[in-house]
Amino acid sequence: MTVNTDGVTRDWNGLTIPTPGTYALDAAHKRVGFVVRHMMVSKVRGEFTEATATVTVAEDPLGSAVNATIQAASISTAQDDRDGHLRSPEFLDVENHPTLEYRSTGVKSHNGNEFVLSGELTIRGVTRPVDLEVEFEGVGRSPFGQDIFGFTASTEIDREDFGLTWNVALETGGVLVGKKIKIEIEGEAIRQA
Repeated sequence: MTVNTDGVTRDWNGLTIPTPGTYALDAAHKRVGFVVRHMMVSKVRGEFTEATATVTVAEDPLGSAVNATIQAASISTAQDDRDGHLRSPEFLDVENHPTLEYRSTGVKSHNGNEFVLSGELTIRGVTRPVDLEVEFEGVGRSPFGQDIFGFTASTEIDREDFGLTWNVALETGGVLVGKKIKIEIEGEAIRQA
């Protein structure tokens, strides 16, 4: 592994990656989204508009770590009644569980710029192991002199594993809300001083 002449990037396994340090998720360049089946025939998309994360890039890149906090009340599907229901005790119960948390526990595997990050996701006080499929999008310097890198990540969870069991049976068969939720994350992280 060699550090490049810019002093903030290095070459590793054919990738240009950041040198070790602590990075924070850029609030202006992030999306924490989700997709769930609705009435067995369509999909509802939404996002959490308030989230923070710290990425610690290690000397050995495979030893890097992520800690993220999502504000449960920031859930938005662009439909006020549905968002209110999702914040209620029947779903996220934001008054008693104001945050969703993710803490990485290690890098499970990697291939090129794709990594599988093992971790623990906590929703409504229930913690379960969750692997994130992460794609490293690149590293650079912003016009404002900030060292940044970009990434996308995704996973699929069963909401019932976290106690989110509310549903309604449909007359035509099936249920109102799907059990599987696809999580889609995109972001940039900025090196901290």
